[in-house]
Amino acid sequence: MNHDMPSPAGSTDVFSTHSVFGAPCWVSLTSRDVKTTEEFYGAVLGWEWRPVRLGDRFRIALADGQPVAGIAAVAGMWHMAVAWTPYFAVRSADEAAARVQERGGTAAVGPISLPPGRAALLADRDGATFGVWEGELFTDWPTWRRAQPAFIRLHTRDAFDAAIFYGEVFDWASDKPGCCEVQYEGGEVVLRSGGAVVARIESGALGSAPDPAIRPHWQVHFAVKDVAACARAAELHGGSVLSQGPEEAVLRDNEGAQFTVTSRRER
Repeated sequence: MNHDMPSPAGSTDVFSTHSVFGAPCWVSLTSRDVKTTEEFYGAVLGWEWRPVRLGDRFRIALADGQPVAGIAAVAGMWHMAVAWTPYFAVRSADEAAARVQERGGTAAVGPISLPPGRAALLADRDGATFGVWEGELFTDWPTWRRAQPAFIRLHTRDAFDAAIFYGEVFDWASDKPGCCEVQYEGGEVVLRSGGAVVARIESGALGSAPDPAIRPHWQVHFAVKDVAACARAAELHGGSVLSQGPEEAVLRDNEGAQFTVTSRRER
């Protein structure tokens, strides 16, 4: 998940998942080819790139110099789907993975050690994939959120049932200091951390649908200045526009991974 988690050069502070546990803390793309991935997201989102110690198949995406996402070009080699995956901060990856399996979810990868922490790739009981990370973060959590990711949204069969599942795994709405707050607004479950909206859960997905965009899944939203320009760039560089409005567009990259761009005014 982390691809290279130590703090940025020159930083003396260490930020860990113990301070933001239960909240999304990173997003990662599993792709097939590093070069085409860099070219696509560089054109669409303006990202720059830096290598990491894990090898040539891994990159960190930077927005205005800040780390915002990880890229792992291992989909073909590891027989994994090309997709964006959100990771949640936990105090123990092993405990979180055990909780997921106890509640009917599955563990696809891990938990495994990726110094300076541990990670696992999991799925909830409706099949939506997500990850957990225990350990150090790139930078302080508010800086990461301000850099570009706006929030993540779970499309699932039953938002109430999903909120119970994730709440039990991540201690949402518990009496533990620093836990995420859960509210029900307009038919959605809204997750807040420190007062900021970090995730939404909505009903309506179909578990047996052949289209992965309709099956339960987590959708990653990136905040951008110009939604229409991002949509045009996606089409020009081999991607597609699945839906588009004035403030938001659902895009598919040149390898098939789906994501959303959202106007910064909507954050």
